[in-house]
Amino acid sequence: MGASKTEHFSAQQNQIATIAKALGHPARVAIVEHLLKVNQCICNDIVDELPLAQPTISQHLRELKNAGIIQGTIEGNSICYCINENTLDLLKKYISAIVLKLTKNKCC
Repeated sequence: MGASKTEHFSAQQNQIATIAKALGHPARVAIVEHLLKVNQCICNDIVDELPLAQPTISQHLRELKNAGIIQGTIEGNSICYCINENTLDLLKKYISAIVLKLTKNKCC
């Protein structure tokens, strides 16, 4: 398949696609679930929680941060990560709109 032509799609469509792509890996889903459980944490805490190496965790964190799903603040030599509620609210509204249309339009 050819290169994607993101300019042909709306900003919201591109943003939802970026979020969905970032959540398309089970390690990233596990990181999000861990952050939801502890409310915030340091990268080393996530390394202790998941059976992955620190560089791998860092790469997954970078993908989640680039998609806007998480945000981080520097605390000394560490970065404290937490869920970006605005991004998840956007995803929630998008999914809710789909569910609402499905309940109104019974096609199958």
